[in-house]
Amino acid sequence: MNKYSRLLSLLFLAISASLVSSAADRPNILYFYVDDMGWGSIGPNGQAAREARGLPRVLTPNLDKLAAAGVNFTRSYGMTVCSPARSSQQTGFHQGHTFADRNDPDNAKKAIRTDDVTMGDVLSDAGYVTGYWGKWGYGGSKDQPNPTLDNIQTLPTSHGYQHVVAELHHVRAHTFFQPTLWTAPAAPGTVGGLELKPNSMAKYMNNSAYSNTPALQNHPDYPDTAYCDDVYTFSALDFVRDQAQNYNATGQPFFGLMAVQIPHGPFHEIIQLPEWDAAYRNDKKFKKLSDQSHHWAAMVTRIDGHFGNILAALDDPNGDGDTSDSVADNTLVIFTSDNGGPGAKVDSVRSELDTNGGLRGAKGSIYEGGIRIPTIMRWPSKINSSSKLKPGTSTDRIIDVTDMLPTFSELAGVEAPVGIDGVSSASFLRGAGEHRTRDFLIHEAGKHASIIQGRYKLIRSDDSLELYDLVADRSESKDIASKHPGLVKELKALMLAERVTEPRGFANTYHQWTGKNGASLSDAANWSDYVYENAGITYMTDDGAPQVSWSALIENTSVASSQAQVDADVAFLGLEIRGNAKAFSRQLVRVKAGATLLGRNEVRLSAGSTLELQNASVSSERWVDVSEGGLLKGSGEVVASLYNSGTVAPEKGGLKVASDYSETTDSVLKVDLSGKGTSMLTVKGDARLAGNLRIALGSGSTSDDSITILEADSISGSFANPGGRVRSNGGQRYKIGYTDTAVTLTPMW
Repeated sequence: MNKYSRLLSLLFLAISASLVSSAADRPNILYFYVDDMGWGSIGPNGQAAREARGLPRVLTPNLDKLAAAGVNFTRSYGMTVCSPARSSQQTGFHQGHTFADRNDPDNAKKAIRTDDVTMGDVLSDAGYVTGYWGKWGYGGSKDQPNPTLDNIQTLPTSHGYQHVVAELHHVRAHTFFQPTLWTAPAAPGTVGGLELKPNSMAKYMNNSAYSNTPALQNHPDYPDTAYCDDVYTFSALDFVRDQAQNYNATGQPFFGLMAVQIPHGPFHEIIQLPEWDAAYRNDKKFKKLSDQSHHWAAMVTRIDGHFGNILAALDDPNGDGDTSDSVADNTLVIFTSDNGGPGAKVDSVRSELDTNGGLRGAKGSIYEGGIRIPTIMRWPSKINSSSKLKPGTSTDRIIDVTDMLPTFSELAGVEAPVGIDGVSSASFLRGAGEHRTRDFLIHEAGKHASIIQGRYKLIRSDDSLELYDLVADRSESKDIASKHPGLVKELKALMLAERVTEPRGFANTYHQWTGKNGASLSDAANWSDYVYENAGITYMTDDGAPQVSWSALIENTSVASSQAQVDADVAFLGLEIRGNAKAFSRQLVRVKAGATLLGRNEVRLSAGSTLELQNASVSSERWVDVSEGGLLKGSGEVVASLYNSGTVAPEKGGLKVASDYSETTDSVLKVDLSGKGTSMLTVKGDARLAGNLRIALGSGSTSDDSITILEADSISGSFANPGGRVRSNGGQRYKIGYTDTAVTLTPMW
């Protein structure tokens, strides 16, 4: 798929969003992302309880305050190791679909592709000022004195990040004193938009602007080559101060992602800093612990102090002591980690401080200790004493790192890239709006893979299968696979279909429709091929007919309406259909009788699109999304949840929805009562009504009898028609009637 076509669409949506949304609908987003910090490393997940029992704890006063003012997510998941965690974070695809599905030594060269749309891409095109500081991990070489840019298309500056201080190779990030860091903005014409600058705190030394920002940067013994996380955080501090003031002046929101190296090893390097152990020096309990635990805890407490300084800048952007210019109320702050805490090499940290909170396994493992991560979110305007979400509470709502991209997209007022694996949590945070759910989470760890569905987790290792009840057995100590053979079979099939057994370098691919008017979707000649290459090396190719790993776009770019045919079963990972908004020309996809159109993650009908079912099916493991200006019509079955923000129009034979049906206030359900035969909507799930009901009625087709137009397992809400009435195109008026399971029309004479 052409990335720039999609970004133009995002830009159009962003402009539209900015016209209809107030500033409060588009929060600033500040995202703290640490490296290898186990689930049990924060107060709410165990450290506070240790303190209450008189045991040594990790000191994180600012994270404790963040949790007290926000929500702690006790079932939050990252990935097993750092490279796939960052790839999934940025692109919204889990390890079965993202290109970097493991710690491949070559990931630094190739992990994120031109066509991958990242959170930086989405938010910058939505009008946010964007910043990234810390471990990016992709695009540059590992050479310490003279690193090179090895893949321009995978750089943060190639994916929407405007302000950058970063390390591009994970091996360079295995020291905290690398001599140089990559920075942006760079001088005009600089290759990749990044340039190397010395890793130095000189800018912040003896500078009165930072006199109220404790970091010991002014100590005479501070090293000439800086502790890199100090530089990252002071750069982020500058950004937050500047952009908070800009937000107050212009209303332009900002997004900052600080992906620090702390508390990844090497731990002992912190002792090169002056006063490195000041927070623990008088703690008698800590003196009994190992050096490794001392070093690790000091790192975490140091970065916690930096978090506090940046959070203070939200409260007082210009540092004058007057907080009337605070932007904290409408800033979503997120703290989380990339994966679980480290394993055997740092066993003393786990055993002495219980940093994984009693979970089984550690970083690199498929068990909870490897993938469950600490996560706190604070948003004072939405998480407060009068809202649904209360400050200082914990939730067992399952969230995943792949959810961040769609969540940020929705908060910014634009659609997420089509067919990604993550699901937005925006409505949960806002306490309002349509909340979509997922059926499962996917993780990989070498030859191991897992699927989490609600309380159950299935782990596959070669031919062995383990099943755990994570609610009753968080430590995964009791394998219950033998007691639930049906569930094991079901979850295994779902897991394998998510491509967890594919070889290294497998990923979704991007394709665009090239067919002529009336051509077939199943014909390979009607689609663009996909090639991923860099510096003369081809990493992957994909051609031929559509398959379930495709992220595909059918877009009409002409001034005349166009159509395409589904005359045989065809499958995609995600499929978007889009018309030409400028020319008001539509793109029709007609699914012929007996055929099925599958979008495993999503089928999206964007503005100007029409999907017509002719006694046929459209299917998804998740949903069919009818966006504003999109139209789903005809007869057949929607084997998915159906979300309607456009128009749904069942015709003779009717439409059946195999799961839930949900409307927005601007949507339309158009029912054709002309002629013989039913055109009703049947929902085998919940029908949540909020939109407008319209009736098409031919001459001579009226009746004195009530007509059922919608049946569902349950119905909530109602249509927005004034007075509970609807008038057909021929002038006939009807009274809309509701029961718990049906909607009827009664003629009014």
